Amino acid sequence: MEGESRRSPQSHSEGDGRRVSRRRFVKGVAALGAPLFLGKFAAGEETVVSTNQKKLAALGGPRAVPRGLQKGWPLITDEDKAAVMKVLERGVLWGTDAPETAALEKEWAEFIGTKHCIATNGGTAALHMGVAAAGIEPGDEVITCAYSWFASASCIIHHNGIPVFVDIQPRTFNIDPAKIEEKITPKSRAIIPVHLFGLPADMDEISAIAKKHNLIVIEDACQAHGAMYKGKRAGNLADMGTFSLNGTKNLPGGEGGLFNTNSDLYADRAEALRMFGEIEHIPHFRGRGFSEFGWNYRTQEFTAAFTRARIKRLDAENAVRQANAAYLTKHLSGIRGVIPPDVPADRTHVYHMYRIRLDPAALGLSIDPRTFRARVQKALNAEGVPIGGWKGSPIPSHNLFKLKAGYGKGCPWSCPHAGKEIVYREEDYPETLRMLDDSFCMTSALYPPNGLELMKHYVSAFGKVFADMDQLMKVSA
Repeated sequence: MEGESRRSPQSHSEGDGRRVSRRRFVKGVAALGAPLFLGKFAAGEETVVSTNQKKLAALGGPRAVPRGLQKGWPLITDEDKAAVMKVLERGVLWGTDAPETAALEKEWAEFIGTKHCIATNGGTAALHMGVAAAGIEPGDEVITCAYSWFASASCIIHHNGIPVFVDIQPRTFNIDPAKIEEKITPKSRAIIPVHLFGLPADMDEISAIAKKHNLIVIEDACQAHGAMYKGKRAGNLADMGTFSLNGTKNLPGGEGGLFNTNSDLYADRAEALRMFGEIEHIPHFRGRGFSEFGWNYRTQEFTAAFTRARIKRLDAENAVRQANAAYLTKHLSGIRGVIPPDVPADRTHVYHMYRIRLDPAALGLSIDPRTFRARVQKALNAEGVPIGGWKGSPIPSHNLFKLKAGYGKGCPWSCPHAGKEIVYREEDYPETLRMLDDSFCMTSALYPPNGLELMKHYVSAFGKVFADMDQLMKVSA
C-alpha cells in the first residue's frame, strides 16, 4: 500500500539499528515537527504512514488508491436478471393488481412492519401521495428540513401547500427538533422529517411536537431503506413513510417509489392520488368515478420484479455498508481535522452517503473552511478517493423559493388561503451553510461489493493528504 512503512507494534529502529519503544518513537517524531499518521490496518497491526516521503498525487506524486479497485453500483446478479425475464415470459407488464406489483407491496409492508404499502413510479410521487393523504389544502404549511433533495419540499407545492424550512443539527445533518416549534403557525398541518443519508431523524422528539400541535408526520425515508430507530424500521415511525427506488439508492429498482402507512384512510387517499383520482372502489369515499384530482403514479412490473429480488439482499448489503463505514470512522477519527459522521446509539445508519466534516482550526490553520475543503477534496480525488459535495445549497436558496415562481402569479404563496408572508433566505439556516462549507460526501464507494480492502486504501489516502499541510496548501482550491 502506497504511503506506508510497516513496523513492529512495540518498537522501531533507530539509524544505528537500536530498537526504541513506540511511545519514544512517536514523541521523538512529534518533537521534530514531522507529520505522521498512525492507524491500525489489521487486528494487532499498527501502521505508520510518514508522508514526508510521498508527494501528493495532486502535485504529481503516485496515487494512494490503485485504479480499478472500486466497483460500481448496483451489482446486478443472475437472480435479478431472471426476475425481470420472468415478467417478459408472463406477458403482464403493468397494473396495480399485477402479480409482481402486488407481491412487492405485500413484501415491503412486511419488511417495514406496516399494514399497507403502495408501489409508485418514484420517491417524489410517494412523497406527494403522503402530502395528499394528509389532507393538505391550498395555503396549508408543511414543515421540512432545509437540507435535502429538492423533492422533500417540491412535493408540498405539488399539492398547493407552502414549505416551511427548519435548519439541521450539525452532527447528524437531520432536521433539528429544537427549532421546529418556532416555525409552527395556525396554518401548519404536517411535518416531513428527512432521514438524510440513511440516518433516522429524532423521531420521538418530532412525534411529540406533532402530537402537541395536532400535526401529521410523513417520513422521507428515500435514503434510509432498512435503517432502524429504537427497534423499528424507518418508514414505520410516523403516520406515513416514503421511499425511493432510484438506481442510486440502497434498494435500487431503476426508478420507482414506495408508500407505507398503518392507516386505512391514508392508504385510500394515497391510492386515489396514484390512480388519477379514481375513487369508486375506495370505501372511505362517497360517490363514483373521478371525484378527486389525481395523477398517474402507478409503477410497472419490471421495476417491481427487480426490486423484489433486491429486498432479499437489502439487510446483508446494508451490513457491508455499515462495516465499511465503521472501519472508516474508526481510522479517520484518529486524523486531526477530520470529523466522521455521528450515529446516536439508539438508531442505525445505512450509509446511503458518508458525510465527513473538516476542521482546519484543529490543525492550527487560519483558512476559510470552503477553501480548505476544496483543497482537501481535490487532493483526495487525485489520490483516488471519490469525494463529492452532493447538493451544494439549502433548498430555500433556490429560485423557486426566492422568487416564489411556483405555478405562476406567486401561487401558492399568493393564494388567498395562505397565512402570513414567508420569506426564504439562506442565511436563516446557518448550520446548513456551515456544513456545506466544511464537508463532503462519499457515496457508492461504501457499497458492496466494495469492502475493507478498498477502505484501507481510502484511509491511507486520507493519512497521506493530512500528514503534510505544507504540501496540501500548494494544491489549488
